[in-house]
Amino acid sequence: MEDALPSGLLEVCLLVGVPREQLRTQLQDAQRKPRSLLPLDPEVLSVFVPPFLSRDDTHSTNTGGNNFNRGKRRSFRKKKERPKLENARTLNGDQKAPGTEDVTVPKDIDLIGLPQLCFPGGLYITSEPREDHIHFLVFTDVCGNRTYGVVAQYYQPMQDGCIASNGQAQWESVRAGKKPGCFVPLAICVISRYPYFNALKDCLSCLLVQLRSFKDLDVDDHIKEFAAKLFLIPSPPPGPLHLVFNMKPLQIIIPSREDPDSPVIDLDLHLPLLCFKPEQVLQIITCILTERKMVFFSSDWALLTLVAECFMLYLHPLQWQHTFVPLLSRHMLDFVMAPTSFLMGCHADHFEVVSTEAEDLILINIDDGNISHSKMVEEEPEIPDVPAQAAETFKKRAESLQLHYDLELCHLRATTDLGELQMRRRAWQQKLNTEVQQMTLQLIVNIFREVKDHLNYEHRVFNSEEFLKTRAIGDQPFYGKVLETYMFHSFLKARLNRKMDAFARLELSTQSEEDRFNLMFRTPRRLTMEKMASKRLNSQNIINRRMVISMPNLQDIKLPESPARKSSLRRIETDIAVRKPSKSVSTFKIPEIHFPLMSHCVHSYYTEFFNHLSRAINTLPPDNSALLARYFYLRGLISLMQGKLLNALSDFQNLDKTDLRIFPTELVRKIVETLPPSERFQADRKPELKRLISLVMEQQREMTKTDDHVKHFELPKTHMQLDDFVKRIQESGIVRDTDTIHRLFDALTVGQQKQIDPETFRDFYNYWKETEAEAQEVNLPPAVIEHLDKNECVYKLSCSVKTNYGVGKIALTQKRLFLLTEGGRPGYVHIAAFRDIEDVKNTTVAFLLLRIPTLRIETIYKKQVFEANLKTECDLWYLIVKEMWAGKKMADDHKDPQYIQQALTNVLLMDAVVGALQSSKAIYAASKLSYFDRMKNEVPMMIPKTTSETLKHKINPSAGETFPQAIDVLLYTPGHLDISERPDNAHPKLWCALNEGKVVVFDASTWTIQQHCFRMGRCKLTCMVMVEQSQVWIGSQDSIIYIINTHSMSCNKQLNDHHSDITDIVVETKNGIPSEAYSSSLDGTVIAWNISTLKVNRAFQLPCQNLTSIKLHNDQLWCCTGSCIFVMSTYEFRLQMKIEHHLKDVCSYFLCFQLFPERNEVWASYSGSSDLYIWNTKDFASTPQKIHLQDCSEITCMIQVKNQMWVGSTGTSQGKIKGKIYVISAEKKTVEKELFGHADTVKALCSAEDRYVLSGAGKEEGKIAIWKVE
Repeated sequence: MEDALPSGLLEVCLLVGVPREQLRTQLQDAQRKPRSLLPLDPEVLSVFVPPFLSRDDTHSTNTGGNNFNRGKRRSFRKKKERPKLENARTLNGDQKAPGTEDVTVPKDIDLIGLPQLCFPGGLYITSEPREDHIHFLVFTDVCGNRTYGVVAQYYQPMQDGCIASNGQAQWESVRAGKKPGCFVPLAICVISRYPYFNALKDCLSCLLVQLRSFKDLDVDDHIKEFAAKLFLIPSPPPGPLHLVFNMKPLQIIIPSREDPDSPVIDLDLHLPLLCFKPEQVLQIITCILTERKMVFFSSDWALLTLVAECFMLYLHPLQWQHTFVPLLSRHMLDFVMAPTSFLMGCHADHFEVVSTEAEDLILINIDDGNISHSKMVEEEPEIPDVPAQAAETFKKRAESLQLHYDLELCHLRATTDLGELQMRRRAWQQKLNTEVQQMTLQLIVNIFREVKDHLNYEHRVFNSEEFLKTRAIGDQPFYGKVLETYMFHSFLKARLNRKMDAFARLELSTQSEEDRFNLMFRTPRRLTMEKMASKRLNSQNIINRRMVISMPNLQDIKLPESPARKSSLRRIETDIAVRKPSKSVSTFKIPEIHFPLMSHCVHSYYTEFFNHLSRAINTLPPDNSALLARYFYLRGLISLMQGKLLNALSDFQNLDKTDLRIFPTELVRKIVETLPPSERFQADRKPELKRLISLVMEQQREMTKTDDHVKHFELPKTHMQLDDFVKRIQESGIVRDTDTIHRLFDALTVGQQKQIDPETFRDFYNYWKETEAEAQEVNLPPAVIEHLDKNECVYKLSCSVKTNYGVGKIALTQKRLFLLTEGGRPGYVHIAAFRDIEDVKNTTVAFLLLRIPTLRIETIYKKQVFEANLKTECDLWYLIVKEMWAGKKMADDHKDPQYIQQALTNVLLMDAVVGALQSSKAIYAASKLSYFDRMKNEVPMMIPKTTSETLKHKINPSAGETFPQAIDVLLYTPGHLDISERPDNAHPKLWCALNEGKVVVFDASTWTIQQHCFRMGRCKLTCMVMVEQSQVWIGSQDSIIYIINTHSMSCNKQLNDHHSDITDIVVETKNGIPSEAYSSSLDGTVIAWNISTLKVNRAFQLPCQNLTSIKLHNDQLWCCTGSCIFVMSTYEFRLQMKIEHHLKDVCSYFLCFQLFPERNEVWASYSGSSDLYIWNTKDFASTPQKIHLQDCSEITCMIQVKNQMWVGSTGTSQGKIKGKIYVISAEKKTVEKELFGHADTVKALCSAEDRYVLSGAGKEEGKIAIWKVE
């Protein structure tokens, strides 16, 4: 249990020095031989480990049945002298026998090596007092877990062979007029699980002051009280709450980590920037990223650990995987002979020894800011440079930092208050730390941002070879070394697991429009005209800063038909620094701890702590859920320490509704497992605790090991059947769409057995990659670039051919064909835009006795027909132009730009197939990939005029997936500008729920993906609603309501009170302000929620089950079940009205319904029926009106928009399922429009400000159509 229970600040405290007998002997020898004083061997004199109570007291504090205070300890037997044992006993109160030499200390604390680290330069008796000195230690166990130590060295006077006790001997000697003969160093070492360097340094500084001021108490008593106090101080949970406690004369602040994945930062992050120039900082970061053997040197022991720790934090979330010993004593220098990668630290006095004795080391001198090499076994290249653009950004930001506190003080008034002075400095340091963190995180993101473009998430493959090829030539040495490291391998695991860590959040928040388009359109990598001209796209749109940002007119949105691809030529934004808004942080004052530390004192401390937290919870406004969560967490810990397990569970259960991210799952599971039967019985009688226990234990049963393997792409070595071929192509990154890969398989196996040999795959893969690489080298002259759009890319160039427009090369972009003329100066001649092509023919012309293959292209606006003598390339270009022509026509007809991207992929695959096969069947094989051209010939593509005029755009939330995915729910949320947000985060959004709990969010002002595929559980999502501006509630079939914070775009709260599938959520507003939310579940439960507190206001159980949806109007809740529609009052949940199922078909049931309050109507449909039924809400007894919908099999969804009802349905056409939308006039009760927009069932509808309706299709198509409302 101890492993799960969060530790206090202190694990163990030790007093290290030299035993008194040895001191007397040494002093006597020194008197005989004054110059023969040698360094002494330090030993552990006293060990202070928790708990700090007598046996009776220990038992009395555990009366609540708390089994958590029984931790694991190991024993160490001192050989030279038994250390004084200050209440060092096992945590269940078993005191060691007085005569034993066993010292019980926490596991993983090595008492043999620790004294050397407390006096790394040796322990010397001095003739003059020296200033107190503090340095820092880091210990790493075999599992990579780190423990931290802070050591304070101080000097005690020694007179006539007697060492002072808290200054007592010195006091006596002063009274006698004697001067102390010598001074003996002692060290107090505090070991903690947390790197609270500054806080523990302040604590030890206070202790040293106290030790000087007391003359009548023993040193060990004071250290024992000090250790006991630190043991009782809890570590704060992640988030915006720091803990404060009094350690006279200072107030000590224990900072929390920013979030559960972030490290604790309690040191000055700018220290390396004071010691090194930005260029040298980048060199050191490179050495760490390439996992070199490094040794830091300094004449200040404290700087060694602090600077090394700073560099570790600079790399977050990447983590150093090797040996990390930032401080070596003079007896440990042979550690630098280790054969593997390491990071160590030595005193500057040992620089010559280490540099001459050890090989292949990077030597970093902190004092003079130099970086050098030790002797090399073989010629070692220089440290590679950080990628140029990332380095440039880092250096600019580093130079802009204000690193000197004295400059900050110039304009401030002087203060005479120590506390105020301390707070000023702390606030300045915290601000600077944040800036340094952002600067270094931006560096890491800029270095590794494009890794994701070479990942295949389904098969967990990273194509390192292709990633390396796309880097700039000067950056390749850096990436070549980094890609081979353990650190990068762990980073890849996190990316493939889609971990939302600091890297992912910054990468997401700094995405350009180009990045977002790349999420939607997966096209082969090519240079855009913009990149060719080395121009920088200014993606900063001018935003109208009003409080509510409306959805733009779709006709004003210009979507590039092929987004710019990221490549090594991408310029990183250096002018605009990435700045996070400063987050407000609160502090909580921990009550005083009174001594002597008897059981009643501990009990009183915990009681007072609990009461303080309770008062804070009761006085805090409910909308401050982040702070509430931290108070609940801390109160749960205090209850746990008091042995009140049920109280602890109740507080942890409240985290579901305040901040789920800090829920201590493992700790709660341990509590449940150790509950006594009587308390387990009480817990089962409380529904909320019973539910909590059930969920936690169920998670434990379902817990499976995360698949974290990473494969590097390799060419196959055996023959491949279809399934294996699909997997290999997806791994290669060429194509992800399964249907396209099936057509490629057919093309490569034309005329042979349906399997592909390794040689054919290799030829195809190499031709594809060579063509891609050649395209990167295409460099058009400015006179040509100016005729093309900035986002256009040249995807294919013919060889030099003769045409009726002149001699040159035919170039293909995603929009047009043009001739790159040859001669003295290359020029541009327009051939045709794909949308303007009227006909394409493959003919021959006579030349002497030969017939030369010729391509003829007729266009709508030109009388002159373009002719090109393409010779052997003619057949391929004929296929290419026809496919692009058909793809463009289909894209225009269906308002779906993805079709042109798919056509581009098809023609490039044709080119690679012809290049790989090199046979007479190559053209026939390539024709298998003419998907759009075949569709044009086989299926008429005429779109009804009404559909074409109403349909404005289509988007695909399944872009980049291997299969289309059904759209289960759609939600549009209007924009709202918040000063704490980036402006583009304030745009309107479209939320799309896909299968297995996945959610994709679009920026509705540009229809680009804002956040790709974050997950809410693993079950189907059933409903989404914006409850208030900062919250979206999402219901799931796993009976949980997930609450999304729209600012952070993450789920940090959930509601678990339902016990069946969530079916619907509606919000009640009063005076325009959301007041209550109602949720329903399939078992007939309806719950009314307080939106601010997330507490249940009321709950009701309908008399029947199968509750599928609810609507709210005029304090009435309309509940649709399979057999009837209930009308309940929202105040008492009392039945007021009821609509009975009236069809004779007993197998049918109510499928969906919609209120039309302006007309006092309720519209409903039945399963398997193509009829709509309309009741008058004032007369349910009368027969409902019926509207029959032609060519409809079943009505699946409906939504009211203005004075119309938009109805989604499923039907069949030519034996295939089709989705159809009917627009019905509420006044005339007639169908005004029939819209043919989907190739599968219409599963979801939503309205966007009553200006547009958005419809989502089933898994056969998986696209969203955007319709204009008349």
